Amino acid sequence: MINKIDHVVITTAYINACLEFYKTIGFDARIDGERYELYAGDFKINVHIKGRELSPHATNVQTGSADLCFSISGDIADFKRELQAKGLRIILGVISRKGVDGDMKSIYLRDPDGNLVELCSY
Repeated sequence: MINKIDHVVITTAYINACLEFYKTIGFDARIDGERYELYAGDFKINVHIKGRELSPHATNVQTGSADLCFSISGDIADFKRELQAKGLRIILGVISRKGVDGDMKSIYLRDPDGNLVELCSY
């Protein structure tokens, strides 16, 4: 039986900007040779570079097509202000949404490749 997501893979055209963005929102970036990994909580994001994807990979690899949501601890409005102070542009929120654990508050921003990143707090 499936019980959680272990990792997802995104593809970037801008590896340094991508890693810096995800570090800014709270991920730990690790590089092992050609493997780029972003860790947070009990999961990770593997990052492939467009045109140099690790095999096997998705059939239709492209940048900017992901829509991701990450739950944070603490107050989302405080986190929004923190991210804005670090120079990140919030495109929507704080707004009410429903997540896997019920009612939550969310903000939205985009990573350097245009992926939609939602950050939420229950």
